[in-house]
Amino acid sequence: MQTALIFAGGTGRRMNARSKPKQFLELHGKPIIIYTLEHFEYHEEIHNIAVVCIEGWIKELEGLLKRYGITKVKTIVPGGETGHDSIYFGLRSMQEFSREDDIVLIHDGVRPLISQELITENIEAVRRYGSAITCEAARESVVCSIDGKNISDVPPRAQMYTAKAPQSFRFGEILRLYERASEDHVRSIDSSHLCSLYHKPMHLVTSTKNNIKITEPADFYIYRAIYEAVEGQQIFGI
Repeated sequence: MQTALIFAGGTGRRMNARSKPKQFLELHGKPIIIYTLEHFEYHEEIHNIAVVCIEGWIKELEGLLKRYGITKVKTIVPGGETGHDSIYFGLRSMQEFSREDDIVLIHDGVRPLISQELITENIEAVRRYGSAITCEAARESVVCSIDGKNISDVPPRAQMYTAKAPQSFRFGEILRLYERASEDHVRSIDSSHLCSLYHKPMHLVTSTKNNIKITEPADFYIYRAIYEAVEGQQIFGI
């Protein structure tokens, strides 16, 4: 079976949204989290969805699931202090209905511009290679600075990518990695970073274009523009 683990436990401090967390902000009357969930709800190879949510907004989310006919959500659990913790809590909640070799696609609740094809490519890559890290080629030069003042390295741009989502794995393997990190008191930025810390092999899957994460106000307006362009069938390379 395949399960989508959607983590939406962030409060969205950088959004300056005082009334709602970023994942509950609305576009044309529908919350961002629902746009994201619909991609997995409508994919024929996704059997279950687990959601990590801000504790005080779980009831709100449950109501939205009923309103928009999202039926694949099997569990909703409160988020942790960090994204790392939220993913770990979500993985632990999946033990009730997941098997060792099941596939889990870990995805941001505020990354709604994925596609059915990208979900399929993640699933197929895990079946073939054991993992799938969705990445986008760097469009500009990437520099490395150790102290934040001086540039220590400029890697070849052709070798540089940005890790995005979904990030997908065999359920048992990624759960054990987070359990190991918990024992070692290790915290990661995301699952690809955690795999890197423990020297686990990862397979790259090319991201769809404009697979943005809505973190700051500008991201929301970019998302709205792209969404409305697609809706209006204004094809300009999306």
